[in-house]
Amino acid sequence: MKILVTGFDPFGGDKINPAIESVKLLPDEIAGAQIIKLEIPTICHQSLKVIDEAIAKYDPDVVLSIGQAGGRTAITVERIGINIDDCRIPDNAGQQIIDEPVFEDGPAAYFSNLPIKAMVARICEKNIPAAVSNTAGTFVCNHVLYGVRHIIETKYPGKRSGFIHIPFLPEQVIERANTASMSLSTIVEGLCAAIEAIVDTKEDLKVTGGATH
Repeated sequence: MKILVTGFDPFGGDKINPAIESVKLLPDEIAGAQIIKLEIPTICHQSLKVIDEAIAKYDPDVVLSIGQAGGRTAITVERIGINIDDCRIPDNAGQQIIDEPVFEDGPAAYFSNLPIKAMVARICEKNIPAAVSNTAGTFVCNHVLYGVRHIIETKYPGKRSGFIHIPFLPEQVIERANTASMSLSTIVEGLCAAIEAIVDTKEDLKVTGGATH
């Protein structure tokens, strides 16, 4: 099995992004699967172009994208991507897309087709906080979650993809009072556990991962 793991470059004024930093530290093989690492720009559409080209080049079985979710307290495995860009801040190309679809011809949403409950459970087994997330936002993270699923459905049927959000690093919250963070080593350990679950889970766990609001 080959797994393409993507991580964003820094954005929003930060000089570091735990997404690409954690991806860089992943081993080249996890649970027998070859890990292909890819840095992607925090830019709508361009990020998808880079991933599409990598899929064509490497022919991975799975595409797993990693993004920063500052303020979250846990590693969160995303359930769904929606067909909307509504950017609160400009992306790294300076564009601030508001209320436009990711793909004009795409459906309203795509579910991740990774074993999200098993991934969360495996991370928690390492005593690392993890949960299912039911919103990936409306910035470039959701853009990539939705967009990669659409690219796969229309160009590479049979492949799987999904998205994991990770917290800030400790050095990012020095001037952000009362904001959660997680060490880079813990994030990497959690991502490795999630990837192990992707490799060896045939059918996802039937356990609750929902929310009341």
